[in-house]
Amino acid sequence: MHSLDDRHEAGGDRSRLFVYNGGFVTQKRLRRILYLAGYDIRLGLPGPDDLVGIWGNSPTAHRGRRVAENRQVGLLRVEDAFLRSIHPGRAGEPPVGLQLDRSGVHFDPARKSDLEVMLATAPLDDSALMRRARDAVSRLTEVQLSKYNAFDPAAPTPKPGYVLVVDQARGDASVLASGADRARFLEMLVFAQEENPGARIVIKSHPETSQGYRPGHYGPEDANNRITLLTDPVSPWELLDGAIGVYTVSSQMGFEAILAGHKPRIFGQPFYAGWGLTQDEFPLTRRQRQLTRQQLCAATMFLYPVWYDPFRDQLCELETVLDNLETQVHAWRQDRLGWAASGMRLWKRRPLQKMFGSEKNLLFTDDVKKAKASGRNWMVWASKAGAEHQGATRVEDGFLRSRGLGAELVPPLSLVTDQQGIYYDPTQPSDLEDLITQRVRLTEAQDRRAENLLRSLVQSSLSKYNLGGEAPKLPAGYRILVPGQVEDDASIRTGAGKIHTNLDLLRTTRAANPDAIIIYKPHPDVEAGLRSGEIAAEGLADVVAHSSDPIALCDQVDELWTMTSLMGFEALLRGVKVTTLGTPFYSGWGLTQDLSKQPERRQARPSLLGLVHATLIDYPRYYDPVTGLPCPVEVAVRRLQSGDIPHPGMANRALSKLQGVLVTYAHLWR
Repeated sequence: MHSLDDRHEAGGDRSRLFVYNGGFVTQKRLRRILYLAGYDIRLGLPGPDDLVGIWGNSPTAHRGRRVAENRQVGLLRVEDAFLRSIHPGRAGEPPVGLQLDRSGVHFDPARKSDLEVMLATAPLDDSALMRRARDAVSRLTEVQLSKYNAFDPAAPTPKPGYVLVVDQARGDASVLASGADRARFLEMLVFAQEENPGARIVIKSHPETSQGYRPGHYGPEDANNRITLLTDPVSPWELLDGAIGVYTVSSQMGFEAILAGHKPRIFGQPFYAGWGLTQDEFPLTRRQRQLTRQQLCAATMFLYPVWYDPFRDQLCELETVLDNLETQVHAWRQDRLGWAASGMRLWKRRPLQKMFGSEKNLLFTDDVKKAKASGRNWMVWASKAGAEHQGATRVEDGFLRSRGLGAELVPPLSLVTDQQGIYYDPTQPSDLEDLITQRVRLTEAQDRRAENLLRSLVQSSLSKYNLGGEAPKLPAGYRILVPGQVEDDASIRTGAGKIHTNLDLLRTTRAANPDAIIIYKPHPDVEAGLRSGEIAAEGLADVVAHSSDPIALCDQVDELWTMTSLMGFEALLRGVKVTTLGTPFYSGWGLTQDLSKQPERRQARPSLLGLVHATLIDYPRYYDPVTGLPCPVEVAVRRLQSGDIPHPGMANRALSKLQGVLVTYAHLWR
């Protein structure tokens, strides 16, 4: 298997790449990937040790081919990788990876490409690589990722039992390379009907056709009582799941059909034909090797492309691309209709706009009728939600939030959205509860990802606010940490039960543990004078840990007692026994000792890693302040570790200081 350092070594460590297509110069992402892969773009005429770069079989490629032939230098053929973006490239969105081929173009059977040689000769028997390929296929199907991703996985698809015929854009290079035209596509449609008597036929239009960029080979005139022309943006994986057969000329969807378990009927000569996984109308006799789906995936998705990570600005492996693309696709699916936002204080609006407004600017309004009539999705800050907000998505800070307090107006790196309720309110179901239930079973890849995340959090001592501070020297003995909370916090109002004050929490803990060393940690918002909940703890606690690092405290204690504090979750991550007196989101799953009644719906018994995956990977949305893009949790962790986070503006800092003076008017900013 190639490493990131030795892939595509053309002409030594670095190669000069002469280009004659303006896209190589104007597209920043394209230039950057090529540079990281070892190619320096140049204009002019190449020397003997140089290369000429062309874009596949594009209409401009002949310029570069002519120069390369005349100058007797090699060609580097560049194409998009098999995962690209949300929208087609014609929409202006940059790619997440490239195919760099010294021999040919993967879709053109006229000459062998590097990919074909790899499929024909590479060992493809490494067990670790095969495991990664299986994980990748599972991930693609679960998250529903394709080359282009501007579709809603929940969009309805035809009733299962149909034959799927895949259209392609007219004039597409892969179609022309297979010698196909409308006549070939019509022939394929006839075969689909004759070979599947009585079956319904569904023609799937190409995304570029549906979005009006290029016409396809089929139109309304080809539909009838038996044949349906499907132009809606639906999930290709859902379509494949309902199909009893798949017909294509050379579409990438034929490759996805193989990964989905089909043996598609092929009327062209694409890269995936001829390896025993397709039914080929025009077989290539030089392709004789029999491959498994995993082997095809390994060569095509792992060994052949170069992948790019915009958050680290470096080449990466496919797994990182899947993390990144999943995050961005998820954000697009949530945001594509725009948002009306209610119950949002003025200082929160700018961060919300950054996180949710990439497709359409948010409409901030507390007028319920206006929000409902806007045609947008509707969100409300969870603590401001009332009966009039029925149907609105609840929004709250995430669990890895910032370096600094929300009450001090530090903008968040993460927010959670919940269509059913909100994680801190056990009186009603929440999306987080469903996610925890689903994560009772993790794939090997999910297990590894959650484990790596947990290790990173523990090693870096990261928490929700990451305030720092020192941990006091603690007396010897059995140590119990009691974190104070904001007593008028929504999590206390909805989930605390009979014990709902810091004083009662301390009294209960002391009564149950008379001989223990009890450490009381006041809540930072309370210590800052911004929220209620201050108590005189000295008579009940052996140590009052003012302005202490909560994670440093967790590392020194044997147990933690809490009402609903997030510190209970952070303690669980660090192997500390946790006792709850209320109903926080992490209680009731068999991971904590719970002294109050838990919701009956919490019957699942996930592992700690399952809880981590649901709570920190699946549930929140993360925003990268450096790139301005939705990002996976690993990027947020990296920013928190490095401190590479823009500071709040002067207005936020001034308003934060004013809060301390006007603390009795806290309702104005909370």
